Amino acid sequence: MSEEQITQGNAVTDTSQFFVEITNLKKSFHDLVVLDGLNLNIAKGEIVSLIGSSGSGKSTLLRCIAQLEVPEAGVIAVDNEVLGLISKNGKLYHAPKKLIRQQQTEVGMVFQNFNLFPHLTALENITEGPTQVRGLSAADAKKLALEWLDTVGLADKGDLYPTELSGGMQQRVAIARAFAMKPKLILFDEPTSALDPELVGEVLDVIEKATKSGVTSIIATHEIAFAHEISTHIAFLSDGVITEYGTPEDVIDNPKQERTCDFLRRITARK
Repeated sequence: MSEEQITQGNAVTDTSQFFVEITNLKKSFHDLVVLDGLNLNIAKGEIVSLIGSSGSGKSTLLRCIAQLEVPEAGVIAVDNEVLGLISKNGKLYHAPKKLIRQQQTEVGMVFQNFNLFPHLTALENITEGPTQVRGLSAADAKKLALEWLDTVGLADKGDLYPTELSGGMQQRVAIARAFAMKPKLILFDEPTSALDPELVGEVLDVIEKATKSGVTSIIATHEIAFAHEISTHIAFLSDGVITEYGTPEDVIDNPKQERTCDFLRRITARK
């Protein structure tokens, strides 16, 4: 990508108290505005759940953080490093692809549809990143993978291919794969939306167990009870911005905005 100057948003300094800082983030698809100047600050180790109606911008926000989408404006910083941008003479430009790939290794993402490599076993899916990207030896990567397979309750499934696993098992392997990379930040994009209802609970249990490792996490979810239980903070998205933010008790139990109340009433009625 050419050195196109980015004119909106400011880089953070190394004195920031936040681990994740998102400032004035904007993203459109043709004429559809999905993110419209969104701001979000997250401290290290926090677990933030994104809730809101379909189309409110949750997945797009995660994809921008993972640098799978390029926003038109705004700045995303993780651990005091601006993602996807470089500063030259006080101005911001798109970063070279090599730097973007390096930054992407520090942000893990669990997708809706698992995205496992079909030609690799569960164990091989997990060892691929640590060996090819992190430079771990095959022995160390295998040990790490086996530990994570045990953590997600699949210690005896390492030799199976994705097609031999249930959807819930595949998602648990995907979670193990993401955490095995030891990212600074991990993103979950509606991790249970592609699962049969009877498999949702097992995946949510694994997410809760895995996030206790202390890694900063952002979870887009419609599972409101789960978000209430696991999250340090809840962000309610509407029209491409965060309209309500606070603890689960603040946002879910005592919402202040009428849009938040309407959403919670509707999603509760569907259960």
